[in-house]
Amino acid sequence: MPQKPTIVDLFSGCGGFGLGAELAGFSCIAAIDIDPTLQSAYQTNFPRTKAFQADVGTLGKSFWQHTLGKHRPNGVIGGPPCQGFSRIGKRDKKDPRNNLVQSFFDHIAMLDPDFFIMENVEGILDTNTIDVLTSAMEPVSTRFRILDPMIITASDYGAPTKRQRVIIVGYNPSRMNALSISDFTPLKKMKTVTVQDAIFDLPSPIMKSGQRNEHVFSSYRHPYNASSNYAQLARSLPRVGLGAETAVKNLRNGLVSGLEVTQHTQAVVDRFADVKQGTTEAISRYPRLSWQGLCPTLRAGTGRDKGSYQAMRPIHPSENRVITVREAARLQGFPDWFQFHPTKWHSFRMIGNSVSPIVSKHLLGKIKNKLDN
Repeated sequence: MPQKPTIVDLFSGCGGFGLGAELAGFSCIAAIDIDPTLQSAYQTNFPRTKAFQADVGTLGKSFWQHTLGKHRPNGVIGGPPCQGFSRIGKRDKKDPRNNLVQSFFDHIAMLDPDFFIMENVEGILDTNTIDVLTSAMEPVSTRFRILDPMIITASDYGAPTKRQRVIIVGYNPSRMNALSISDFTPLKKMKTVTVQDAIFDLPSPIMKSGQRNEHVFSSYRHPYNASSNYAQLARSLPRVGLGAETAVKNLRNGLVSGLEVTQHTQAVVDRFADVKQGTTEAISRYPRLSWQGLCPTLRAGTGRDKGSYQAMRPIHPSENRVITVREAARLQGFPDWFQFHPTKWHSFRMIGNSVSPIVSKHLLGKIKNKLDN
């Protein structure tokens, strides 16, 4: 096992939560997700992590004994599926995916970590759904001190998006120093990172070339020293142990993936041309980003089992098109070495489902300090 404190990443998706943990100084030793496509990027970007395609709700103690042996992870993180709680969905209290909140806390009981963090949508705190959360936490409430739910906004932590989520933090007071809600309060003096800071240095899209299931790499438009501090950090190489070899090698040569164009009909282009920054296109209901504003919450859409619904993609601030995968990744807080999926549709699903790595790094960095002390 690694010398760094360790975490297990449940409902891991492509790894936004896990990346923030790694950047905060943890080592992710196991990641689990049921969707093989969403998780396909995890092993690529975290080559030292054991990534499992499995239903978290069906795994028990024998799985962890086989996977971790006698090792007990320091932390468990995860964002159980939120569709049943989302305020923009059907809000079906009987949605079977709601049971996965209980599964998350069942694994907390099995793994007995020093701390845990669960992420979900604000709707989980609504009157008709809060009992799902409270009953799920009950079995671990005597062993862990659980902080009141926190509603956080990603832009407060340095990400250029308005994305809001609920965070539940619990810790074992016999193993680590006390945590409080104030520990996770963002710095008030932090400068807001704008859409311009995030994506202005990225080039216009390229036409898709190569094989269907291959990543396409193309060059940056602007020189490194012309970028914002945020963009320069996104362009930085990962530390040893993170990133796909091909992506890192290309980044060293000034090449990045995720810049393929989404082709629009001329009628759509003409409609987009009439939309001012910060307003919404009347027919598609796509918002046009403002250079000096923030990105709205990027949504995932649905998988094939739920109809392959394509979620809204924002319109570029000055070009009459929707944003590229790489632009979406920047707006969510992913670095440029991070690879998603060769297809745009799955890549946008990965990004929309993810926790911003910037938010995750901040939250887990605070916990890491408590463990170190």
